[in-house]
Amino acid sequence: MSCSRPWFCPSSISATLTDPASKLVTGEFKITSLNFHGTKERIKKMFDKIELSVSSYDTAWVAMVPSPDCPETPCFPECTKWILENQLGDGSWSLPHGNPLLVKDALSSTLACILALKRWGIGEEQINKGLRFIELNSASVTDNEQHKPIGFDIIFPGMIEYAKDLDLNLPLKPTDINSMLHRRALELTSGGGKNLEGRRAYLAYVSEGIGKLQDWEMAMKYQRKNGSLFNSPSTTAAAFIHIQDAECLHYIRSLLQKFGNAVPTIYPLDIYARLSMVDALERLGIDRHFRKERKFVLDETYRFWLQGEEEIFSDNATCALAFRILRLNGYDVSLDTLNQFSEDHFSNSLGGYLKDSGAALELYRALQLSYPDESLLEKQNSRTSYFLKQGLSNVSLCGDRLRKNIIGEVHDALNFSDHANLQRLAIRRRIKHYATDDTRILKTSYRCSTIGNQDFLKLAVEDFNICQSIQREEFKHIERWVVERRLDKLKFARQKEAYCYFSAAATLFAPELSDARMSWAKNGVLTTVVDDFFDVGGSEEELVNLIELIERWDVNGSADFCSEEVEIIYSAIHSTISEIGDKSFGWQGRDVKSQVIKIWLDLLKSMLTEAQWSSNKSVPTLDEYMTTAHVSFALGPIVLPALYFVGPKLSEEVAGHPELLNLYKVTSTCGRLLNDWRSFKRESEEGKLNAVSLYMIHSGGASTEEEAIEHFKGLIDSQRRQLLQLVLQEKDSIIPRPCKDLFWNMIKLLHTFYMKDDGFTSNEMRNVVKAIINEPISLDEL
Repeated sequence: MSCSRPWFCPSSISATLTDPASKLVTGEFKITSLNFHGTKERIKKMFDKIELSVSSYDTAWVAMVPSPDCPETPCFPECTKWILENQLGDGSWSLPHGNPLLVKDALSSTLACILALKRWGIGEEQINKGLRFIELNSASVTDNEQHKPIGFDIIFPGMIEYAKDLDLNLPLKPTDINSMLHRRALELTSGGGKNLEGRRAYLAYVSEGIGKLQDWEMAMKYQRKNGSLFNSPSTTAAAFIHIQDAECLHYIRSLLQKFGNAVPTIYPLDIYARLSMVDALERLGIDRHFRKERKFVLDETYRFWLQGEEEIFSDNATCALAFRILRLNGYDVSLDTLNQFSEDHFSNSLGGYLKDSGAALELYRALQLSYPDESLLEKQNSRTSYFLKQGLSNVSLCGDRLRKNIIGEVHDALNFSDHANLQRLAIRRRIKHYATDDTRILKTSYRCSTIGNQDFLKLAVEDFNICQSIQREEFKHIERWVVERRLDKLKFARQKEAYCYFSAAATLFAPELSDARMSWAKNGVLTTVVDDFFDVGGSEEELVNLIELIERWDVNGSADFCSEEVEIIYSAIHSTISEIGDKSFGWQGRDVKSQVIKIWLDLLKSMLTEAQWSSNKSVPTLDEYMTTAHVSFALGPIVLPALYFVGPKLSEEVAGHPELLNLYKVTSTCGRLLNDWRSFKRESEEGKLNAVSLYMIHSGGASTEEEAIEHFKGLIDSQRRQLLQLVLQEKDSIIPRPCKDLFWNMIKLLHTFYMKDDGFTSNEMRNVVKAIINEPISLDEL
């Protein structure tokens, strides 16, 4: 057995950051602090006020509500006034997006407004203009390339029948009308199959299109505490028109008190909208600029969660989003509250019936956060994954063009698991896919100020480029340092400064974390050199000499070094640890040099043990191997010193606390097992032993290669979930969250690196390094 390679030392990688095309943040990328501050301030104000677009469709249905005291007059004349005053120039009433795929949406909204005016005998001029719009766009009614709002095949023909009752002649071909009415009749009479409850919810949701034929007793089972049906003004208005339910009327009145003379297509949406904002800021890498605002939203959401707030738990997407964000931020959210995510419940919900990929995506993301004992989530995870994959394969050309942002998000979620997703690469992808015109479609189209916001994208691009320019300068320093410390003179050592710095920049990207990045990167380079020295470059005398020198620490003359290689390595380690000790005063108020020396000695001694096993052809037990191998994996000098530079002060007691040591052990064990699984075939061919081969040896032939690998894949999954729980749970924890995050970021780095056999190829690595360090993002090109 020879010294096993640490996590960052694949033999195939050779990456460089020297790119003549790379640009500093100058010229087109130069921004002023005033612009940056202004964007931040605009975003902060969005936390206080959620803006929803007005729905002409829903406002029309509210306008059709008769007064309870005088049925021949409108209950809400302010809505009819709004309709009269807000017709668009082309004669339509709709969200002024001009999307050519949403003509059916415009037709539906326009017909609803025409009916509202006709119902009360006003607005003849506006009615005629609206009818003209319908006539000019009548071909879109039966155009399958057009996107259909939810329930269009029931609601639009239902409004056609209502138009007949009002003696209103619509400029539509009789054949088209008959075809639509026939399609409506088929949809109303077809069964729901296994999804009967989901179908009932759907039919209740589109009640305004069913009218007198509706089973209103069934529909009213979906009434919520606020008096609405599905938080939908149009559905609720239709219910009051037909059965005069007082709670429905109370809901509509409360909407108009809040919004004035027009209503949105869904309300309330505050919790989902604010959580979506928090989620977008986190996923775009700019949440650190809004810590106070985020904390308020999360505390408020958690309070609602504990109270069982209907706005959260009546909607699959909101519940899944709340669960994920709260758990990620250390709040104690119980698995018991997610029983509604069972397969039967989701498929029988309105979202399940409509095959809502957005809700399914939120559920899938939430399921990635399961702990070791949460098997219910794990089972549902595979079912949700299958649902999303089916959705991707079945999406229509029209839907693909209209909803490319959600399709891109689904693709990324399925192909980049959260535990194998480098934060900085993920942020770059999300910036690229972020849709600033994120029009959403229910029964009509709508927009929300916190979804698809241009300021989010602008700040994310500016922040990414600022961080990147700092990182480019830091990497130049690392390159100079390698030469100054003569590490480039060590012929046996692979030069991995590009990858070592990239691994730091990909996870610790904030400008204020420069000291943490430099500690991480320099120790990464040194552990690579030391690994090669113990593996192929040094004799046993040199290995022992190096350890003795680190133990003595202060060495007077060159006579103490048994070779020039030992002197170079010792001097580089000595200067780096001394630098860390000096910088730690500013962060910790004390010198942590002695702790870092011990971390390095633990690594060197574990590598010496493995080198001696190899030299003596020893075959250790699996327990003996793992006790040494999780240390020789070399995460100690990389992660542990960096903890002192991420913000919180760590006393000696905390730095040596069993909780922190367990975080390190679980992370290192998971990484070692990943390495041994992926490198098993190569190391077997080279005659080297690792965990997989030792497991097979000590099983006495009872375990095959496939069985051994499956065994360790299960262990890796268990260790990863255990680490996630250690990082996220705050109860009884004394380790600050920024420190715990460092271990989770390392696990994500390891899973990304070992996603393929024995790591990235050199070409892939060059591409990802270039994307993180060398290539600024241009807002104009997005």
